[in-house]
Amino acid sequence: MKNRFLVLFFFFLAVTACIAQCPKKDRVINGDEQTSAYFPMLRNRRIALFSNRTGMVKDKHILDILTENHFKVTCILSPEHGFRGNADAGETVGNSVDEATGVPIRSLYNSGDSTSLGEYLQGHADILVVDIQDVGLRFYTYYISMCKLMNVCAGLKIPVLILDRANPNGFYVDGPVLDMKYRSGVGVLPIPVVYGMTLGELAQMINGEGWLKDKRICPLKVITCKNYTHQTKYRLSVAPSPNLPDMKSVYLYPSMCYFEGTVVSLGRGTDLPFQVYGHPAMKGCTFSFTPRSKIGAKNPPLLNQKCYGVDLSHKSDSEICKKGLDLSYVIDAYHRLKIGDRFFTPFFEKLIGVGYVRKMIESGKTAGEIRACWKSDVEKFKKQRAKYLLYDDK
Repeated sequence: MKNRFLVLFFFFLAVTACIAQCPKKDRVINGDEQTSAYFPMLRNRRIALFSNRTGMVKDKHILDILTENHFKVTCILSPEHGFRGNADAGETVGNSVDEATGVPIRSLYNSGDSTSLGEYLQGHADILVVDIQDVGLRFYTYYISMCKLMNVCAGLKIPVLILDRANPNGFYVDGPVLDMKYRSGVGVLPIPVVYGMTLGELAQMINGEGWLKDKRICPLKVITCKNYTHQTKYRLSVAPSPNLPDMKSVYLYPSMCYFEGTVVSLGRGTDLPFQVYGHPAMKGCTFSFTPRSKIGAKNPPLLNQKCYGVDLSHKSDSEICKKGLDLSYVIDAYHRLKIGDRFFTPFFEKLIGVGYVRKMIESGKTAGEIRACWKSDVEKFKKQRAKYLLYDDK
């Protein structure tokens, strides 16, 4: 009996060790983990790297992986929020040098550059590697920077290698398709707010639909994710930007960002950005918060003013995901404040991408009635994007 117990005990230990050491079969493996697939493409080439703090390969950054394996990374191209990811939204970020590797960092948000991006890449790169975590929304600007780089690379015939990453909002498509008369720094393509594609898929669509300048075609290769589909609820291990600190903020972002185009605070400068909304004049609410200056929100709207409003942080992720893009929060704040057209700013149309939503809110329409107006556009877009998908959508 004792020997039998010992055999079972050691068998249990062996199975436990195996489970701990062996990767789960269903774990998403992003493109950057698959070094054997892309290392051969990088040998003897000058590499420009488009990335930021999200470019992690497990516990190491892609820049460190490349330099440790003796690849020649000649420059880093950094997006909104900078390479280290702590700058404010839209803030100008200067060029610098990565302290650990000595690789120069060229900011794509540096208005003071005298050298054009094309001239810079022509002198520094034979290939552009893209490794950055997107969240799959039209007003989240990482894809816009990728578009800009693809356009330059297409003109110079510099190949682009995308180390694809799963999209945490890739399980649905929602929101109006951008009316191009509202094209801006927070929207450059005729796609819905939530477009349900990875950067690799979107890059293929950009090429295929002729969305680059003069319908140029960018030389493109995508290292696809493994164990990922458009039903996967992929959870981020690194915050993609300062004001999206956790998955709840990522899931609420498609519904909350429109407050940036109103007089209402959405929680920048608090511990719950994109999870609360309020205004000093929204009396009658028991919940309150006060925006303060902090990293990633140095001068948030309604700085140091006590705001009364609504806390959404208690909502479950499943409840938020089930609703998708939900305009009821904006509509609620509009009716609570009772200030008419002073509620909105011109930035609202740039975020929502069409002119009819503001008018419908002002006329008293519900979130459901407004959603019905973009339903056909969403279905049309799904058909349009189908041939560019790299992952199962069923």
